[in-house]
Order: sequence, then C-alpha cells, then structure tokens
Amino acid sequence: MELLGFDFWQWLALARHELLLFAGIFFLIGALDDFAIDLSWLWLKVTGRAKTPRIDRTALQALPLHAPVAIFVPAWQESRVIGHMVRHALGSWPQATSRLYVGCYANDPATIEAASAACHGDKRLRIVIHESHGPTTKADCLNRLYEALKDDETRSGEAFGAVVFHDAEDLVDPAALSLLDAAIAEGADFVQIPVEPLPQSGRKWLGSHYCEEFAEAHAKAMVVRDAFGAGIPAAGVGCAVSRAALARLCQRRSDSRPFASESLTEDYEMGLAVAESGGRCRFIRARGEDGLLVATRAYFPARLDQIVRQKTRWVHGIALQGWDRTGWGGSAKEFWMRARDRRGPFTALVLLMGYTLLALALLGGLARLFGHGAAVELSPLLEALILVNIVFFAWRALFRFALTAREYGLLQGFLAVLRFPVTNIIAIMAGWRAVAAYGPTLFGRAVVWDKTPHADHPAQIEPGAGSAG
Repeated sequence: MELLGFDFWQWLALARHELLLFAGIFFLIGALDDFAIDLSWLWLKVTGRAKTPRIDRTALQALPLHAPVAIFVPAWQESRVIGHMVRHALGSWPQATSRLYVGCYANDPATIEAASAACHGDKRLRIVIHESHGPTTKADCLNRLYEALKDDETRSGEAFGAVVFHDAEDLVDPAALSLLDAAIAEGADFVQIPVEPLPQSGRKWLGSHYCEEFAEAHAKAMVVRDAFGAGIPAAGVGCAVSRAALARLCQRRSDSRPFASESLTEDYEMGLAVAESGGRCRFIRARGEDGLLVATRAYFPARLDQIVRQKTRWVHGIALQGWDRTGWGGSAKEFWMRARDRRGPFTALVLLMGYTLLALALLGGLARLFGHGAAVELSPLLEALILVNIVFFAWRALFRFALTAREYGLLQGFLAVLRFPVTNIIAIMAGWRAVAAYGPTLFGRAVVWDKTPHADHPAQIEPGAGSAG
C-alpha cells in the first residue's frame, strides 16, 4: 500500500515518531510547570506558611459586620434555584447590615417571582430590574447592581464596606460572610475563599469531575499564588472586594463602571485588576470545628454539552480574551501565573496530539498482527523523554488523589484518577470550541451571556455535605 510513492506503513511510523517527539516535549514542559507549583506548595507546608486555621463556625456566623456588606447575585433564567439560594443566604447570614442584591430582567418574570417569594418580608433583599431585556452579560448585570448600590448609598448616606459576589446556584457557608468581612477590615482589597463542587450521585464521571479540579486549584495553586503575592483571579463566587477597590476599578474605565460588559470572565479580570491598581489580594482557607472547609458549594453541570459550554466560556474569557484585555503583568511571577491561566488552548492541542498518537499506536499494533509495518524504533533520548513523562504523570495522579481524597473521601480520590481521560477529552473539546468562538469576536461580533442552566440547588444540605473533611 503506497501513498505518494511511499509505503503507507512508513508514513504511519514517521507520523507516530514525530507526534511522539512533539507531544513528549510539550507534555514535559507542562509537567515541569505543575511540578514547580507542587514544590512551592510543599515548601510552604514544610515551613508552616500554608497552614489552614481552625475557626468556630457558629461563633463567626454570629459576629456583627465591621461595615455594611452588599452581596451581588446576577440572575438570568434562574427560577429553579434562586429562591433556594435567597432563603439559604438570608438564613445563613443573619447580620442586619448585610444586603442581598439580586439582578433580574423584566423579560424573566419567573426569576423575579421566585426571588421575591423567598424573602418572607426580609428587608435585606433588594431585587434590581435591569433596564435592558436579557440576556446581556453577567458583567453588565453586575454593573446594574453596582448602580443600585450607589443609589442606596446616596439615599442612606452610609457607604458599604465591601461587596461579596455569588451565583444563583450557590450554597453559602454560614461563616463565609464574617470571614470575608474580617479580611477586608484588616486591609485586604480582594479576598477569595475556596469553591467546593459537590459530588453528584449517579453522575460520577461528568458531574463530579469538577471536584478534583477545584480541590487542586484551591488547595494548592491559589495558596502558592497568595504566598507569592501575585494577583488572585476571582472565581466569581465566594469572593469580596472592598468598596474602595471597587471605586478604583471604576476610575480605570471610561464608562465609570467596575466591569467590562463585553467580558466573558469579568470575575477573573476583577481580581487581577485590583492587584494592578495597588490593592492587596488574599486567598483564605479555613476549616470549621468539624474539619470542613469554609467554602462556597454548588452542583456543577453534569451533562457533557453544558460542561463543554461552560468550560468553553472559561477558556475563551481567560486564555483568549484575557490575553487582549489583561496583558501579562509587570513582574516575572505575574507573567508565570498568567501563562498558567492561559494554557487552555495549547493544552487542548497537546492532548489531541497525545490521543492521536495513542490511536496511531493501536492502528500500528493491529497492522503488525497482520504482518504489515514495523515497530517504531526509539532513540535513547526519546525513551528517556517517555520515561520522565510517565514519572511526572504518576506524580500528578498522586497529588490529584491526595488532595481530592482529603476533601471528599477515598472513593472520590480514586475516581479522580480514573477520570483523567474524561477531563482530558472535555479540555480538548472546550479548547477548540473556545478558539472557534474567539475568532468572530476579532471582527466585531458581540459576546452574550452564554450561561449554564441550573436545575438543582443543594439548599437542604448542611454546609460541607459531600465532603469527608
């Protein structure tokens, strides 16, 4: 069998060799990047700089706030979860000087009705109706909430001390508001606490794969980032910005609004912008007396199409829009961290090459069974490259198991390792869809709020449910 004068099996062997070299080199680069974070985290643990303090959750929940705090919750077509979120948040955070702002749209009456019915006369709830029909963007909805906050400050003559950000599907932690408020009162301008996706029974492969991703990011990578003094990207939930820092963000923009309405990941940009404007950023991990993290919990998407859409938005906004909008920072540490944030599209390419290589290897193996082709001969250097990558993969699997098992138990730890192929395939799909979506925006196509639908809210679950501690 010949192709352009060459034996097809020779072409196949050559393609396998070149892909192996390409994938091996770039897998190694990514592995070394992750290994540097691992070593930094281990050093912080050994030197005692990454301790997770224990707090009394009940006592912290009862503390009065240092200054009034606004909680922003943008909501478009969230009628199935917003009521549960409002009831749980108002019940978990009894402080009289807190105010919950829910951003809704006139053409979404179901969400307005659900949010209104949940407050039971609690005057701390403020429903804000956007003047535009939805959906716009999440950033645009947040800007509308900010305008409502300023109006309230003008009428009352009292300024808020901080703004806390949450989504309609969130299960807030009773201690979180006081923890965020205390950090702001102590001088932080931006604070992020961990996000803890809840495992989903019967959805172990798709719906629960977020568990290990956030366990690694918010137990290790963000801890290192905080210790380095680098900008902390906001997760969009479970985070707070001081009122002064929010005002400085407005001064940076020509429209005097804190968020860019065209941004897909306004939360990610917010944390970095606070750091660039001279603000102090913190990532805070704390555990209650029960050993469970003070964290924001939620059910994440469990359908493949919804997962890919959500991660497409993250990759598009962080890796592609972020390159244009936030630059690379002014220091080596910022450049490193932002380069890590923007690996998504390139990671998708390298993973695709890896799986293509696997398919070619299987094809070559089948061919040899029928007497065609020959095994690819590897040079000593290529053999060493493969061996080093295998060692790093084992190291990565060990870390993923340990950090996931610590928060979710041994079963989820083992499943986290078994889910590697699932997370890789999702990364490939999201990376390529993000590139395809980004292209048209270069020619003036507007972005819209491509939100993830939410059907379930864990409002009946006690904070920390689904964790092993």
